[in-house]
Amino acid sequence: MNYELILVRFGEITIKGRNRNRFEMMLLTQIRLALKAMPLLTFERGYARVYIRLNGEKYEAVAARLKDIFGIATFSPVMSSEQELEAIQQCSLEMMRSLNPAPKTFKVSVKRGWKQYPYDSVEMNHLVGSHILRNTPELKVDVRQPEVELKVDIQHQTTYIYCEVVKGAGGFPLGMNGKAMLLLSGGIDSPVAGWMAMRKGLRIEAVHFHSYPFTSEQAKEKVITLSKRLAYYGGKINLHLVPFTELQTKLAQSGHDSLIITLMRRSMLKITERLAEKHGALAIVSGDSLGQVASQTLGSMNVIGRSSSLPMLRPLVMMDKQDIIGYAEKIGTFTTSILPFEDCCTLFVPKSPAINPNLSLVESIEAYLGEELERLIDEAVKGTEVLVLKEDGESTSADLDNNPEDAWF
Repeated sequence: MNYELILVRFGEITIKGRNRNRFEMMLLTQIRLALKAMPLLTFERGYARVYIRLNGEKYEAVAARLKDIFGIATFSPVMSSEQELEAIQQCSLEMMRSLNPAPKTFKVSVKRGWKQYPYDSVEMNHLVGSHILRNTPELKVDVRQPEVELKVDIQHQTTYIYCEVVKGAGGFPLGMNGKAMLLLSGGIDSPVAGWMAMRKGLRIEAVHFHSYPFTSEQAKEKVITLSKRLAYYGGKINLHLVPFTELQTKLAQSGHDSLIITLMRRSMLKITERLAEKHGALAIVSGDSLGQVASQTLGSMNVIGRSSSLPMLRPLVMMDKQDIIGYAEKIGTFTTSILPFEDCCTLFVPKSPAINPNLSLVESIEAYLGEELERLIDEAVKGTEVLVLKEDGESTSADLDNNPEDAWF
């Protein structure tokens, strides 16, 4: 069917009171940017919605992109009609005849946004439904469980007619709630955590720790690929590649094998906090899931989390592994995440890692390492390489510095 336009409905931003206008404008801007490869489209903003006129662009291509834009609750492919009753009846009939496969039952639901229309909603339900029945005798009305619900939305200048309501990504527009640093390993969990953070309106910058030559170039490329996939949902993403070899080796030589993972992750948070301060981020996002591994017990998360003063956001903390895998498959990161290239988190893993580490002991070990530990953290921060990534390419960090507003898409 040749649809004329798409009706896009907003999600949680409709509860934002006096800030609502700014949030709606932000989402409209992001919709335009996400669809910039389709130049024939035109956009019109309405109350809690956006109308996208196709002007010859393929509905299927536009719909595929709209499904992944955060802040969109639902959208519908729409036909428009003039306000005369006969025009609405005829357009409604065309809509029903175009459905494939053809339904056996239907109902009509009329909404009058324009209250001065000469017929009320109940009258219009009957007038439109009876016209369809007269011209399609194979159809029957079922007001309780119809196969198709034909919706007629009467506005001041135009009437919009549609049957399909497609679920969007929901959440908030990208960047509406600030920026956070994502601890991005090469595993299944952290990309899902990043996607969930973006869905709640956070722009993210990814931080990956590598221990060359213990970790391979393929492991680095794996993380770059994951970042590019996240960039599909969130525009350009900064990927901070932190050299961790010397610091990790020093911690492995501390003589406290069971606490290596705890010490290592605390150092990672300290480095990430410094990067966050440098780049204006206000939180750290991780893929921790309670009880999944030794470093994700409640005791471990408590001791590790105390090494940073920034809020720790753990979107997956109460999720089962199979549920996380389901999300990874949905967002397109799973096949990359399971590639067999190890990251630094798999190095120097003790046979019996502490699951309830003692905070005082951990802090005393760090105090003993003292200035050497601080020097290694400083060097890791200074040696961090930054890549600015997007789904279909790669550029240097200088691009972002020169064009700060180009960081969205």
